[in-house]
Amino acid sequence: MPRCLNYSAVECAYPERCCLLTQPNPLVIPPKLRVPAHVQKVTHSYWVHYPNHDPREDDPHYADFHHFRETTKAEAKCLVGEHRNDYSECDPPPEHWPVGLEVHHGIIEFAVQNSIDLKWLEVDFPGISDPSQIGAWVESAVNLEWRCVFHHRGVGGVHTLTESDYQGVRYVRGLTSKTQGSKYD
Repeated sequence: MPRCLNYSAVECAYPERCCLLTQPNPLVIPPKLRVPAHVQKVTHSYWVHYPNHDPREDDPHYADFHHFRETTKAEAKCLVGEHRNDYSECDPPPEHWPVGLEVHHGIIEFAVQNSIDLKWLEVDFPGISDPSQIGAWVESAVNLEWRCVFHHRGVGGVHTLTESDYQGVRYVRGLTSKTQGSKYD
């Protein structure tokens, strides 16, 4: 009798029904371990410690942000919808774009650039180690992404969800909602 993956110290009495060894798809969950579909309220509360920074309007690289927005908005698409090749959860919907599309700083937000540890940034982005160039990089196409309001600041948005939940939104339709009763509000 095969060893049960659920209880590795015992032999499985019903391998055809519950043992993962007998399942053709390793993602199939044995019936006795399934948790029914459910809605769970998630609340996060924390403090973000922003460093001193000038107002964005005074930043000499803010013009680069505007240039990116103006030169790319005609062809802009929500990053999440584009990833899925499905814009059905985008709000506003594509027929209203570019209205309702917003530019997001995908890696480093403007307000935290003065506290970047350049050694850490250099690991992922070699060549970005000159403090005088950080502002230009933060407002460059490498760090800027288009998102619809829902996937930017809405209940399915990168500024609203934890990283794990936000990544889940990319692959799970209706993962987040404003109310318990609706998957699509």
